[in-house]
Amino acid sequence: MDITWPDIIGGVGVLMILGAYAALQLNRMRAANKLFSLLNFLGASAILVSLFYDFNLPAFVIEAAWAAISLYGLTRKPG
Repeated sequence: MDITWPDIIGGVGVLMILGAYAALQLNRMRAANKLFSLLNFLGASAILVSLFYDFNLPAFVIEAAWAAISLYGLTRKPG
């Protein structure tokens, strides 16, 4: 198995999402924190990039939704 640059980009995206989720569970970050939404958006976007090179419809759908929801979280007003 050869690791390609889309695999690396997707892997970095996975680390961003898992890192944000771990920080949330360990009380190192709050869900309302913009950094949480940013990490999720960037992570999902990176996974989407990798999916353009090795397409998988269910993975594409969930990552597109994850990115859209995270983008909403970044743009909404606090409160």
